[in-house]
Order: sequence, then structure tokens, then C-alpha cells
Amino acid sequence: VKRGGRVLIGTVLGDLHDIGKNMVLSMMKGTGFEVIDMGVNVATKDVVDLVREHRPDIVALSALLTTTMPQMKEIIDALTEAGLRDDVKVIVGGAPVNQMFADNVGADGYAMDAGEAVTVAKQQMLDKESLTA
Repeated sequence: VKRGGRVLIGTVLGDLHDIGKNMVLSMMKGTGFEVIDMGVNVATKDVVDLVREHRPDIVALSALLTTTMPQMKEIIDALTEAGLRDDVKVIVGGAPVNQMFADNVGADGYAMDAGEAVTVAKQQMLDKESLTA
């Protein structure tokens, strides 16, 4: 299977839910992505450190609780402050997340389920490659 890119995936700080994240992780691996699982309850600083360490093409963030959704914006802002945002695409998902929220927090993509997450990730890789071509 052709490598689709490197994806760093995790559930944001304050959220311990991982069923959806694990479904996305499995589907991405099955379609050729190299996937690094950050786990659940991942702090912003840890995401920034892992982006520096692994240099992913995509960061995929999940939230099931509405109270943890603001963490996604915090992570995107922290990636910008660290000078890493231009090098990584951010996709978001989870039951309370929608396209309007994704747009408002500055995410590059939104997926409502695991199948769509793969499609969105593939499109982000195409967009990223066209920028470097």
C-alpha cells in the first residue's frame, strides 16, 4: 500500500473517549497512512512537542465532549505560535464537532465519521502536495 502521509492523531485534553479516534486510526492505517497515536486527554504542549518530533503531514484531533472542543482552537493557535502551523494540516472531528466549528477554529478539514476522515486526509495530502509542486 502506498504511503498516504504521516498522521498524528489524538483526543484533546479533558476528553477520555477513544472509540471514534481508534476507528479513524484503523481506517487511516488500512488506506496507507503512517499513523502515530497520541492517545486521549492530550495536552496542547504535548501535541506541539509531538509535531516537532514526528513532523506529521496531518494532525487529527477528536473531541466527544462539548466542553473539550475549545482545546482544538488552543492547539491550532499553539501550533501557529510555535511556527509549525504552515507545515501541518489540521483536521477535526467528533460527535459535537461540525463544519462551522472547524471553520471557526481555523482547521483545514472536518470529518463527521471515520470514512470521511480518510477522504478528508487524502484531500489534504493532495492540497499539500500541490502547494509544494
